[in-house]
Amino acid sequence: MFSEVNPFMRILGIDPGYGITGFGLIEAHRGSCTLVRYGAITTPPGADFSARLEMIYEDMRQLLELAKPDAVAIEELFFGQNVTTGIGVAQSRGVILLAIRQAGVPVFSYKPMQVKQSVVGYGNATKHQVQDMTKRILRLERLPKPDDAADAIAIALCHARSSTSLLSRIQT
Repeated sequence: MFSEVNPFMRILGIDPGYGITGFGLIEAHRGSCTLVRYGAITTPPGADFSARLEMIYEDMRQLLELAKPDAVAIEELFFGQNVTTGIGVAQSRGVILLAIRQAGVPVFSYKPMQVKQSVVGYGNATKHQVQDMTKRILRLERLPKPDDAADAIAIALCHARSSTSLLSRIQT
């Protein structure tokens, strides 16, 4: 966490999925953020589902070891029309949370509306608006691809803004 001794925090944002899990690593420095790296963990569509979960878990363990984040921000699930897909994503999120727990890194969950509110200032913002503001905040030349990685970066930005608020400083 932020302190007078440690003025920055490495935050790993995660957008969970079982086909594509996006990630984005940022460094937050008292009001400004820098993108360190981003990408996606992918699994082959034809593979056995339990094998896909194992791939996600192992890749997440390696990512956590390489990234050395101070905190992980992960999106909470929103079950829309396709509950079957949501169940698979929930299982993926479970193995991701297990890897984070085993790495001993604090984890923070954010609803999609919280991410939109934090990044854009409007809880009903479109995906394009969130991606555009993410690009502007980090002063990037182009939008990160795939979209899952861009979403993960926005989740990390949400945590950076939440963890540096006056309220969170008073609580710690």
